[in-house]
Amino acid sequence: MSEIADRPFLPRLSLALRGRCPACGQAPLFARFLKPVDHCSHCGQGWQGHQADDFPAYLVILLLGHIIIPIVVEVNLLFSPSVAIQMALWPTLTAILALLLIQPAKGAVIAFQWSRHMHGFEERQE
Repeated sequence: MSEIADRPFLPRLSLALRGRCPACGQAPLFARFLKPVDHCSHCGQGWQGHQADDFPAYLVILLLGHIIIPIVVEVNLLFSPSVAIQMALWPTLTAILALLLIQPAKGAVIAFQWSRHMHGFEERQE
């Protein structure tokens, strides 16, 4: 329990959602759009051990389903837009939101794994 207590998740979550290193909060977590840096340039924490795999994408799909579907239903009830407008609007809105959510979701998964000493983060690398 003390190992988990030394890396609390919730304070680190906000850092990871903003693309900052969960360990120190000073340096970027990502080198490219979805590729984490090998090591934090400020604290030296290694990030190559994460195993986020497809979980961030699953989180984004779950979130988008809960965001888009109620909006589609409300817009259809209130405005009754044509099918052509809907065919352009909903896929575009969904794609934009997916691109905006995927990096924060991956950062959150990496921060969770780090805070719980999972996968490549068993030993402190600070």
